[in-house]
Amino acid sequence: MAPALKDIIESLIFVSLEPLSLEKIKETLSDHPPAEVEQTLQDLLQSAASAERGITIIQSGGGYVFITRPEFDPWVRRFLKIDRKSKLSSASLETLSIVAYHQPITLSEISALRNVDSSYTIKTLLEKKLVKITGRKKSPGNPLIYRTTERFLAYFGLNSLEELPTEEEIAKILGEDKTVEQAPKT
Repeated sequence: MAPALKDIIESLIFVSLEPLSLEKIKETLSDHPPAEVEQTLQDLLQSAASAERGITIIQSGGGYVFITRPEFDPWVRRFLKIDRKSKLSSASLETLSIVAYHQPITLSEISALRNVDSSYTIKTLLEKKLVKITGRKKSPGNPLIYRTTERFLAYFGLNSLEELPTEEEIAKILGEDKTVEQAPKT
């Protein structure tokens, strides 16, 4: 008896070292119709979400990954001897948001936007693999160009950069009204 397609997909997600994209799943299971693979993946996601287990499957970083359920975080951290999630400094977050919203971008452009030298912060973000060098800008000095990585997406639980909040959404969250009030007519 052949293994169930749902079990095969679950196994592929389990062994993948990075978020497993739908395209890669379809490529691996090319002997099955693409629509059947997609429907089976959706069924798997629904059953994983509804099951009362310690793990689940989510879509993150452009693919699918197994994660532990958030309510079990204290015990997982204790077991792994993790005091807390390594947090990014405010300088790192500021630099990372500039790269995310303005990419591709050079170090001098980042520093100009931040109004401070960002060399150390970029180095830290490169070490954490949240940004990457993607080439050189065709301008004087041929400066390096930076972009966010798939790890950036996974770190923030995003599937793509399109999921980043827009300027209007950020203003709404912060309670700022972007509309210009007109003076009353006299």
